Amino acid sequence: MKIVHTVGKRKTAIARATARPGKGRIRINKVPIELIEPKYKRMKLMEPIILAGEEVIKQMDIDVVVKGGGVMGQMDAARTAIGKAIVEFTGDPKIKEKFLAYDRTLLVSDARRTEPHKPSRSTKGPRAKRQKSYR
Repeated sequence: MKIVHTVGKRKTAIARATARPGKGRIRINKVPIELIEPKYKRMKLMEPIILAGEEVIKQMDIDVVVKGGGVMGQMDAARTAIGKAIVEFTGDPKIKEKFLAYDRTLLVSDARRTEPHKPSRSTKGPRAKRQKSYR
């Protein structure tokens, strides 16, 4: 019995996916993917599933646990975790090529993070400075 664990990250959101042999059920935080609202979030999550094909997905169950970050960060992290799980579970290089050609973030987590605030500056942001006046 083959069980695959993968991780997807985006900003401060971390998604951990577990793929195991099954009937094609995909759950995110114990909620079936078909019931995820709003619709645009569900459509974005369905991209790796639609690209891989129904016959591939019917062989596995994927459970995703997402923590941290906001709604869209969690969605992107879960999407990456699902994409990685599909590729690793099937071991098919054609699916991997298809994912990379469509959108690289299906397999590669976005490395960008927010910049930390610098010491003794205003609280508005890491590079915010007081306005300078010459007169």
